[in-house]
Parts: sequence; structure tokens; C-alpha cells
Amino acid sequence: MDLGIAGRWALVCGASKGLGYGCALALAREGVNLVINARTAGPLAEAAKRIGDETGVTVIAVACDITTEAGRAEALAACPQVDILVNNAGGPPPGDFRTWTRDHWIAAIDANMLTPIELIKATVDGMIARKFGRIVNITSSSVKAPIDILGLSNGARSGLTGFVAGVARKTVEHNVTINNLLPGQFDTDRLRKTTETTAKTLGKTTDEVAAQRQAAIPAKRFGNALEFGEFCAFMCSAQASYFTGQNVLLDGGAYPGTY
Repeated sequence: MDLGIAGRWALVCGASKGLGYGCALALAREGVNLVINARTAGPLAEAAKRIGDETGVTVIAVACDITTEAGRAEALAACPQVDILVNNAGGPPPGDFRTWTRDHWIAAIDANMLTPIELIKATVDGMIARKFGRIVNITSSSVKAPIDILGLSNGARSGLTGFVAGVARKTVEHNVTINNLLPGQFDTDRLRKTTETTAKTLGKTTDEVAAQRQAAIPAKRFGNALEFGEFCAFMCSAQASYFTGQNVLLDGGAYPGTY
């Protein structure tokens, strides 16, 4: 299927590796030009080169902290126009809520709630004027089924979800959609870190915990970044214009509910 987005421009955050990289690569394979962001210049430049060499699209790498006002300004300035925005930032650390201070909460909210909102605010009016826009926020399955050791993420990402639920209904008449993509367990650095934390808590090896986690997923495996990215690309397609304000859970069937 031709997704009808070739030649458009996307800003993809946190795209040097993991789910952000998967989204950037999938969009590039559809002919979308990219501005990709991450904090560390070396891996980001390598990612940009790989994507550009494979797909032939323009890929601009902007190494900055997207959770800061200066970082957002730098990333936005590098993009001729933002037709597609993929919001993505690393989740806050796992732990016991009893040890978290107000500073921990503010950092989580800044990264996983306020940064996406600021980027939406900076780009949505241009999208409305051009009569095309696709915004995908990478959140977490914990929005739908909270994970006890990820309380900072549960709270911050749920705040973003509530915000999107309102604004997405105001933009869709202009062919601007806003949706959330909720990953379950994907084979990323983030998953490996939480697996290590759980293993230490339980006194098990990381391999034992990983095997138990995969066995509990109906698909019997972790997801991979490219299949996540390809799903994101469809959400950004011309065909997805009637799809907004939704929370799409991509988790191999792990969530046990009907709704």
C-alpha cells in the first residue's frame, strides 16, 4: 500500500535507536524526509546515515535535549515544515514511589507530558493551515494497565493522554490527527533496564526474567522496533485521516481486557 506521504517532512524524537529509530526508518521507507533527534551526537549521526543510505530521503540529525526549550527550538528550526510529528522521550527510571522526590516527578512530567504538548503547540497550527498533519505520541502500555515499578511513567504519560483526548477532537476537521501508540514489551534498551531491575529485586538472572516475560505474552516473544515503526507509519498515512484521539495498544496480546 502506498501511504501517500512521500515528500513530506517528519520530526521524529528519540530516533537514534529503539522505537524512535524504527519509526524514523519506516517513515523514510515511505519517502518521508526526516529531522531526527537524540541527545548523543555520535549514535544519532550513524542512524541518520544508515537511514539516508538505505532510503535516499533527506535525513537531518539534530543532537539536542528535546525536553528543553532550547532543544525543541533547535529541532524545529531544522525542519522546513513539520507535516508529521512523532513524540518520543525515554521513560523515567523505575523504582519505589516512596523514594521519589518532587524533582523526580517534575523531570518525568517535563519529559513525558509537557515536552510533547509543547511540540504539538509549536506545530499544530501550521498543520491546520496546510490541511495535513499527523501527530503520534509514543507513550506506554502502562497508560492502560499500570506497571507498579513505573509509577513516574504511569502518571506523566496518563497526563499526556488526557490532554490529547481533548485537543485531537478539535483538529481532525482540518485533516490533522493526534493519536497515541502504546508499546508493550519491545526488545529495546528500556526493556533490558527494567528486566535487570526486576531480576535484582527477585534474585534471578536477567535471562530468567526475560524468558518469563516472553512466556506471559500471547505472542511468546518481544516486539521489534521496525514492526512498531511500520504501525506508526500507517497512523501517519493519508489513509488514516478518520482516526484520531485513540490509544493504540501494540503488545502482542498481553493486555487481558476486552476493551
